[in-house]
Amino acid sequence: MTTLNIVLIAVIVVAVAFAVVMYIQRQRSRRLRDQFGPEYDRLVGDRGNQRKAEHELAERQKRVGKLHLRELDRGEIDRFANSWSAIQTQFVDAPREAVARADKLVREVMEARGYPMGDFEQRAADISVDHPDVVSHYRTAHDLAGRGAAGKATTEDLRQAMVHYRALFEDLLGKPVTSEYHPQEVTR
Repeated sequence: MTTLNIVLIAVIVVAVAFAVVMYIQRQRSRRLRDQFGPEYDRLVGDRGNQRKAEHELAERQKRVGKLHLRELDRGEIDRFANSWSAIQTQFVDAPREAVARADKLVREVMEARGYPMGDFEQRAADISVDHPDVVSHYRTAHDLAGRGAAGKATTEDLRQAMVHYRALFEDLLGKPVTSEYHPQEVTR
């Protein structure tokens, strides 16, 4: 075998190895984008770097994978849904208080499911792993609730916060909740 043949084989091996690595990275990116949806794009934009964002998303998966998450039982679903109905009713007379109670109820549901109750950003990151389609609702609701608590939100802002909280709440419960909730209608 000549030196030229050895160099040619080495170049081919390196090119094939590079192609395999690129393929694996593209597949990983596709899986993360499929799993996290809009949260993937938001994080890439926030971090300004696809690799950093993907590393963070992979770390979120590992963290949540170690949690002992569980589904709610029928009694818990009924109790939480009835609480939500009461909060929605309260909104008419006391929107700011209703939004604060909605935030608290969402945290209670998350805790009952097994999510740790760290700071908001950690909760949102944890939720994004299994509930990527509604984590943006959670972020928006939290922002609007904060503005409401500071007295800087309109009634429409507070109504929007309730709508956003409801999207996450229903996803966590696994059941759409109407203002006329009837526990006997819950199915698993």
